[in-house]
Amino acid sequence: MTYNIDPELVSAIEFLPPLSLVDAPAARAGFNELIQQMNVDLDESGLKLENLTIPGSEGAPPVPLRVYTPDTMNGPVPALLYLHGGGFVIGNLDSEHGNCLALCRDLGIILVSVDYRLAPETAYPGGLEDCYSALTWISENAGDLGIDSDRIGVYGQSAGAGLSAATALLARDRNGPKLCFQYLGIPEVDDRLNTPSMNQFVDTPMWNKPSAKLSWDYYLGSDYSRGDDNVPFYAAPARAENLSGLPPAHVTTMEFDPLRDEGVLYALKLMQAGVSVELHSYPGTFHGSSMLAHAAVSQREKQEARVALRRGLKITETL
Repeated sequence: MTYNIDPELVSAIEFLPPLSLVDAPAARAGFNELIQQMNVDLDESGLKLENLTIPGSEGAPPVPLRVYTPDTMNGPVPALLYLHGGGFVIGNLDSEHGNCLALCRDLGIILVSVDYRLAPETAYPGGLEDCYSALTWISENAGDLGIDSDRIGVYGQSAGAGLSAATALLARDRNGPKLCFQYLGIPEVDDRLNTPSMNQFVDTPMWNKPSAKLSWDYYLGSDYSRGDDNVPFYAAPARAENLSGLPPAHVTTMEFDPLRDEGVLYALKLMQAGVSVELHSYPGTFHGSSMLAHAAVSQREKQEARVALRRGLKITETL
């Protein structure tokens, strides 16, 4: 099928890595090799980085974290729980290291990136519980870390956004740490795979319906089957009947992304529940096209993300 993709993106599509989840270990190996190349010249100046592990949920292994802290802080600052993307199958602390550095530096916040357990080796709810453990750790250690406990947000793209939405639901329902904001970029939140965009975009760059099927099959594991009525809404937040009491949200979607409609519908459902939401759908784009940072639409998305995060984390300094 032919798609009216932004010309600035079309010219660089051939340089994007092929992504197939059929062989999960091979997908990880190829992705990790690419990330190593991308991270070679990253500037880490002005920031302190610390890799550590925290206790996992009951019976679970420790959870690796990477904490990004500005060298200079004037009093307690906001914190962002950062959950990487990768279809629940690929990704680690290095995979979005560049974005973590930029967000920490640009916003003057403390950022905590989570190396949650991946599927298919660890199915739901293992990875999600790792994310919630990290949120609890941030809240409990806010004073020592220099964090303003009233300004803790969660950030994710793709599967990371699905985990972010689920973490917000868990925090609400377990009376856990109070989140002030959730950034849900191109969110993967619905295992039913029956939206118009999911059915239409079966051969789009970076992500398509065949990949989505594998992603959910791996994540749900042997206890659940995608599309079945018993799939918990903590696994697939689009299934949640009650979204009231959740933190304000910023949701982004891409025009030629199979996940487009579930992101739009989740944003609408949040609005209908009384949650303050800003929704941006970027024309001529596809899933992951923001990796092509040279394009004007990618630059606009980046700028608008900074504005949204400053508002959501109550950062009063101007850009």
